[in-house]
Amino acid sequence: MKTNAIQLLIRSDGESFSSDSMNINYPGVTLVKTHRFSNKRYLAADISIASHAQPGNVTIEVFQNGKKRKIYWPLNRRRSGNGNTYAQGVNSSDFIDLIMVDRFSNGDPNNDQVKGMKDQSLDRNDMYARHGGDFQGIINNLDYLQGLGITALWFTPVMENDMPNRTEHGYAITNHYKIDKRYGGDEVYKKLSDELHKRGMKLIFDAVYNHFGLYHFLEQDPPENDWVHRWSEYTQTSFREQPLFDPYASKSDRKKMSDGWFDRTMPDINQDNPYMANFIIQNCIWHIETFGIDGVRLDTYTYNDLNFANRCNQAILNEFPHITAFGEIMVHGVANQTYFEQNNIATPFKSNLPSVVDFQSLYYGIIPALTEPLSWTSGVNKLYYTASTDFLSKNPMQKVLLLDNHDEPRFFSLVGEDAEKQKIGYQWLLTYRGIPQLYYGSEVLMKGLKAPDGLLRSDFPGGWKTDKKNAFTGEGLSEDEKSTQDLVRKLANFRKTSSAITTGKMMHYVPVEGLYVYFRYDDNQTIMCIMNTGNTAKEIDFKKYEERTSGFKLAQNVLTKEAFSTKNNATIPPMKMWILELKK
Repeated sequence: MKTNAIQLLIRSDGESFSSDSMNINYPGVTLVKTHRFSNKRYLAADISIASHAQPGNVTIEVFQNGKKRKIYWPLNRRRSGNGNTYAQGVNSSDFIDLIMVDRFSNGDPNNDQVKGMKDQSLDRNDMYARHGGDFQGIINNLDYLQGLGITALWFTPVMENDMPNRTEHGYAITNHYKIDKRYGGDEVYKKLSDELHKRGMKLIFDAVYNHFGLYHFLEQDPPENDWVHRWSEYTQTSFREQPLFDPYASKSDRKKMSDGWFDRTMPDINQDNPYMANFIIQNCIWHIETFGIDGVRLDTYTYNDLNFANRCNQAILNEFPHITAFGEIMVHGVANQTYFEQNNIATPFKSNLPSVVDFQSLYYGIIPALTEPLSWTSGVNKLYYTASTDFLSKNPMQKVLLLDNHDEPRFFSLVGEDAEKQKIGYQWLLTYRGIPQLYYGSEVLMKGLKAPDGLLRSDFPGGWKTDKKNAFTGEGLSEDEKSTQDLVRKLANFRKTSSAITTGKMMHYVPVEGLYVYFRYDDNQTIMCIMNTGNTAKEIDFKKYEERTSGFKLAQNVLTKEAFSTKNNATIPPMKMWILELKK
């Protein structure tokens, strides 16, 4: 690997180290420097690994009570997997499914509770308890996911969360080098990665730079007191990103935003500490290599030290040049979001983050388009305005689009449980610029509002043997649930072979009376998308869009196969969307 100079952190399980003396006698592995901490149970070793070094157990000799102790550190071969590629990146030809493993499918009841772990809850009637979903449940249902048109899976963090409660989401990591046994542990995670790659699918890693769980060993038994940010009394982040770029901001507001804890149970990592920074950067690289990761989603990105974030991003890209990373930038305002990604704005700080989760197209785009009364600045006009600000971003086609996720209300609930509006949402998601992201179960109209957040994280129907409703087979689904699922399946699979949507350009027209028309096109294909958000039917005069319709005779609906002559006007009903492939 290019990353051949690393820092090993060695932690004693009992006695303190009596000195920082250390010996490594292994061909190709050189000990460069050692470090000692005030907590004598820790040592750090800077080592270099030569290209000719062979895989095996590296013997490290340390001293406790004046006596030698041998520690064995595995130097592994590079991942070969099943012969297929990994670290290949995620792009606009992909369709991501975000899955909370605990809530998707229970494939192995034997790992529902693991002896010795702090959280022994197992109660599907309790939204905050564990429910038993695991990697095997996902493996068992890969046919469904692939058939739905999904090409990449993103899981909320799967590393060990040995916390007393609220472990279903995974964001309070307690050991970065262990995959949670309740999901199946390291080996089943590797198996899932291999199964995905055999199918030509991809795996996305949810990385958390900003914080870890209160019961992480680096908080319970820290090498030094400054590995996380300490305050005289508990101080939570302000959750306000503005002081990071506001020209009038105070230093204290910046500090509270970046150094305040995300939650009482999630200490804020001090990324200015070089040892802590090394720990996080090396772990990201190790995780990608070990488990065959193709893309990285970066959690709570705005709360990190941004210079550190740039360093970490660059380290990942140096090692895996084709991998892609997208950050969770949950802010309000296009310029605010753009500040944290590669952009065209002249600011003192320049981010190297390649892409973001595009909350602006959600908050100020598709939600108001389908829920607000139309005015000059509201309704579908907001969607148009938001898209028109893409000039600020370097990589708008790499933005990850969404209707909902594990932190946001289910879209079906937001649109008043209106199945037609949900279908418009999916037609937009799967045809607009960027990378579409599904949230598990929303394709069968799962619902839930944000207060409390546990309602957003219900079990996927059919993931447990006792479920009466089964979205995998269709058993027990209503007609609206079936038809929405069918729409997603048809459109996502059409999208796979549509060069215009996956790699083509976009052109849109100023909305008129709630009618928004945009095109996805290239030299081989033209797709015309018509969204009528008004409460009356609208006439479609194809001649009005002659920049893109000229030379085409027919417009065929890709879902219904209904065809229109472009010589004549067509009428689209209220609150409907058409996706038309133009033909000569």
